[in-house]
Amino acid sequence: MAIDIPLAAGSFIVAIIVGLTGMGGGALMTPMMLLFFNVPPLAAVSSDLVASAVMKPIGGVVHMRRGTVNLRLVGWLCAGSVPAAFCGVFAARAFGDGERVQEMVKYALGVALLLAVVGLVAKAWMSRNDGLEKNSSDLSSIVVRPIPTLLVGMIGGLVVGISSVGSGSLIIVALLALYPALKANQLVGTDLVQAVPLVTSAALGHLLFGDFQLSITTSLLVGSIPGVYLGARISAWAPGGVIRALLAVVLLASALKLLGVGNTALLWIVGGMSVAGAVAWSLLRNRGGAQVRVMREAGKGL
Repeated sequence: MAIDIPLAAGSFIVAIIVGLTGMGGGALMTPMMLLFFNVPPLAAVSSDLVASAVMKPIGGVVHMRRGTVNLRLVGWLCAGSVPAAFCGVFAARAFGDGERVQEMVKYALGVALLLAVVGLVAKAWMSRNDGLEKNSSDLSSIVVRPIPTLLVGMIGGLVVGISSVGSGSLIIVALLALYPALKANQLVGTDLVQAVPLVTSAALGHLLFGDFQLSITTSLLVGSIPGVYLGARISAWAPGGVIRALLAVVLLASALKLLGVGNTALLWIVGGMSVAGAVAWSLLRNRGGAQVRVMREAGKGL
């Protein structure tokens, strides 16, 4: 069985993003296979899910060992997502035109991801004068909200079963809204671990339908396994602000791709927004630092 080297290289890059941010697998891997490697849609979805079922546990283990996983959240998410993901495979077939259903889901998810980018920017703006991380709560202090968390798992699982998109992107956005006190690396670690049984359930459903191709999945795994391990190791100690910035970039790129933006336009938009964001953030940090120094000097004079 021949390994597709370009496909393995692409999956390596995507897997680093998955390990680093907890998202981007379905939202980037599946479009990559469709757009750059002409993989049939059902084969791309199925192969991505099977590869993710092997890839995500590697990143999850790294975060478990570093104590950045909230197992109570994982349990409630999986209670909803695992059965919903398996049912999502059947739902895609029940609608008849599977590709049309996937397009509808992806457009809706694209809008949701754009809103998430706005939320991340707004949160950074509100905390621009703080020298310390606001979301620095200990895992044991997080109060789990069972019903909303269960519903998030059900909706995310259904979307994953239909399109392979959502195990990271959709659920991590919901976790950001429900549990703003989670540290960035805790958010990533919790999302990666809950995604393991989720994508395994969806992959099993697709395997039963015979959609996946072993050669494609093998090429994905060759690149994904070292990539997700590397990304997870970096994520476990990287500053929360850096991870949130990368989350915003991945969210924006995923949203634009899901909404049908061309590759050239996507690169220009993401590149331009990233540069503008970096410049704006630097100016705000310098301004905030100056204000803090003035306040400290005024305090000393009293």
